[in-house]
Amino acid sequence: MTSTHSPLREPDAVLGLLNSQRVGRGHLRTAVSVLLPALAIAVAGFHRRWMSDDGHIYVRTVRQILAGNGPVFNAGERAESSTGTLWQWLLVLAGLPGFDIATAAMYGGLLLTAAGFAFASLGALRLYRGAAVLPLGCLVLLALPPVWDFATSGLETGLATCWIAGAWLLLVTRARSIATCVVLGLGPLVRPDLALVSAVFLGTQWLMVGPSRRTACRGLGAAVALPVAYEIFRVGYYGQLMPLPGVTKEASQSLWGRGLGYLADFAGPYLLWVPALFLLAALLPSSATPQRAAAPLIPALAPVVAGLLCWAYVIKVGGDFMHGRMFLPGLLLMLLPAFLVPLTRAWTIATVGVAGWAVICAAVLRIPYEGRIGPGGVADERGVYVQQNAAPHPLHHYFAGYPGNIAYARLVRDADRPGAPNLILARTPAAAHSPTVTGVYSTLGFSGTVVPLDGAALDPIGLAYPLAAHSQRINGRVGHDKRLPDTWIFADRGRGPLPAGLDPAGVAAARRALGCGPLAELRAATRDPMTPGRFWHNITGSWDRTSFRFPNDPVQAERQLCGD
Repeated sequence: MTSTHSPLREPDAVLGLLNSQRVGRGHLRTAVSVLLPALAIAVAGFHRRWMSDDGHIYVRTVRQILAGNGPVFNAGERAESSTGTLWQWLLVLAGLPGFDIATAAMYGGLLLTAAGFAFASLGALRLYRGAAVLPLGCLVLLALPPVWDFATSGLETGLATCWIAGAWLLLVTRARSIATCVVLGLGPLVRPDLALVSAVFLGTQWLMVGPSRRTACRGLGAAVALPVAYEIFRVGYYGQLMPLPGVTKEASQSLWGRGLGYLADFAGPYLLWVPALFLLAALLPSSATPQRAAAPLIPALAPVVAGLLCWAYVIKVGGDFMHGRMFLPGLLLMLLPAFLVPLTRAWTIATVGVAGWAVICAAVLRIPYEGRIGPGGVADERGVYVQQNAAPHPLHHYFAGYPGNIAYARLVRDADRPGAPNLILARTPAAAHSPTVTGVYSTLGFSGTVVPLDGAALDPIGLAYPLAAHSQRINGRVGHDKRLPDTWIFADRGRGPLPAGLDPAGVAAARRALGCGPLAELRAATRDPMTPGRFWHNITGSWDRTSFRFPNDPVQAERQLCGD
């Protein structure tokens, strides 16, 4: 019997088998490189899962939307308390089938964070054209306790992680796509300050593609269509150019000294200069990097530039009151090109050094005020809520370990009882847009949980209360440096006898000031029925309204706004 095999086919078959094995091993290596960082942050985030009080601010707004009251914190007053617009509406989608909003926020943030780590790994693999890689930048992130904490928290941080890494992946892999333009333009809707990232990424896309003028205009239109449309809705509906927290925190002002203190509070305890030195040392011999392992310069530099701009902005506005939170998006951006690095001698040495630091950082390096508010006003936010709730994984904040909040909840349930010094509760007649119970408390997310949706949960800081947001800044803790006096709040919302300790003349002056000039217009913009005319007046007056501030002293405010 003669053989049916050609003598040339057996070697071909062997080569094909070897090639298929190499391809299989390559796919396996890629899968491991992508999934391991995502799995590691998912485990660390789950171990530290929690829901912040600011996360519960989102929850109340979502509940109001689902109840048919619109995207507001309190029914009858149009105030945008959600800084992350896209996160708010994603939670609305999660709530439509009836899921618990707080649970969806906590675990949704964890899933988005893990997805962001997977996108970052895949982007690095594509950047280095499939070369063998080592983990480096991901080790820096995985070693930091703030990254573990804000993998959940109920805030928009997980969405920001996913969007930043996903947008960069698209920039590396599909720069010519119109869909990429749309995704790159979403930054302002993820967080207003991420507009900086959108601008850098869109400029990078233009440099990479070199489009014609017509194609560039089409891409730019696709990128800005949704953010511009929502901004038109924002100024018409709320009468403000930005979410209300941006007004109350004076996002346009400069507090460089406080911002540098916030940077030291983040970088100092974890010795972040150590991995930074290893990264810089590995970059020096980059000219000797093999061509296969060399990264394209423009997409590699873009996230670094965007990250530096993000950090500069955070420092400029004075940082934040949550330890490390506002630096995490910028840190991720700067580490994206080195999230995974090619297997070269220089990068191997850097990886070994960073790995040693990462073990020490994850095991022993901690801030000196764990579970407390630090001397500079920056808080270990998760630790504070773990202690105040007497629970390792607080979800629905009952504050079993904090008697003041328990007392506040009791007063809300019994609105006829007199209020504490930091609390005003008023019974108001049943009328359109008139709340049955008004609770005033600085812990706004908790207040929004215990005050019913037809009541008003007000905060003197101004995160969800336009009157407080437009008051003058005081010298206070970062993010909490506005505090509207009770005199104004009672003049605006109170009914019945004057509570003890309030000056009758001050209340009378505040009530007169509320009917004069910009204050009267501010109330009309946020409380008048929404009509086409009101929408237009809100748009045309949004610039002056957003920049308007009034004195905390009612007598001075009356003189300034009402004249003689």
